Parts: sequence; structure tokens; C-alpha cells
Amino acid sequence: MTISIHVREGARVGLRPYRLADGPEFIARVRESRDLHRPWLFPPATVEEYEPYAARLTGGDTRTGFLVCELATGALAGFVNVNNIVRGAFQCGALGYGAFAHAAGRGLFREALGLVLDHAFAPAGEGLGLHRLEANVQPGNTASIALVRGAGFRLEGLSPDFLHVDGAWRDHERWAVTAGMPRVR
Repeated sequence: MTISIHVREGARVGLRPYRLADGPEFIARVRESRDLHRPWLFPPATVEEYEPYAARLTGGDTRTGFLVCELATGALAGFVNVNNIVRGAFQCGALGYGAFAHAAGRGLFREALGLVLDHAFAPAGEGLGLHRLEANVQPGNTASIALVRGAGFRLEGLSPDFLHVDGAWRDHERWAVTAGMPRVR
């Protein structure tokens, strides 16, 4: 398998943009990861859902997305999206992410999140030029909370009925990190 050019690389993973050609592997990984993702996350599970999803995450100025790839094999390990990018005085984006089951618990996603933070906070031209990233996590999603806490995000509060997930409005904890905050490496 040919490994694509990565936006950022770490010791074990790289980040690269979504491609339409990744659809079959992406949806296969989503299907394998259903028990890991539910009830927190519902990524596209068919090619018909994947194609517009991937297209929205490439080439726009209000969102961007990255596939997390294992460097040794090129296999998809997950995805991280920076959504709702607001420029001007705010310079902020909101994270959406998911590891795939075969990669869970191996530290790959912690490395990937660090790469995303590096890219998000790098100056425009080298990265996204953002000042702040937020992650909104359902209180019962202990794995996701451990991920953001371990990456140096701070808990800023609870937003009741914040996002519509799995047929209902769900409470979310608001976690955030800014460019100047110390981060765990």
C-alpha cells in the first residue's frame, strides 16, 4: 500500500486529508468499531454517506479533517476533524474525532491528537493559525475525557442539552486548550 503525503507525522502515526478513495476502508473500519463508537459517535457507515462527509472536510475554510494513519502499514486508525472554525478575534475550532477499534488503547490516538494540536496552533501557512480548540464530550464518555485531559485540555463547564446525538439532546462537558497552554507530549 502506498502511504500518502502526511500533513504531520509522529513516531507511529501521520495525519492526512480525507480522500474519496478512502471510503471503502473508512466504512469497513467504522463498521468494525460500532461497539466502540456507540452511543457517542455515528460516523458515516456507507459510501453514500462517506463521500459528502469527506468532501465537506476538504478545501473549506470553516472545517477541515484528517485521517489518522499508522505509519508502519498505512492503515486508517481513526479521524480528527476541526469543525466550526471561526476567524477574526476568536480563532477557534471545535474538535470531532474517533479512533477505530483495532487502534484503540494503543496510544496512537493520543499521538494523533498532539499532531492535530501542533497543526492547529501553527501559524497560518504552516498550519491553521488557531488560538483555541474545544472538545465537547458527553460526561459518560470516559475514554474521550481521558484523551482530552491527557492532552492538556481544561474542563470549562457543562452544557446541558448541548448536542443532538442518538435521537436526543445530550449534555456535554466543554473542554478547551489554547495555543499558549502547556501540553503533555
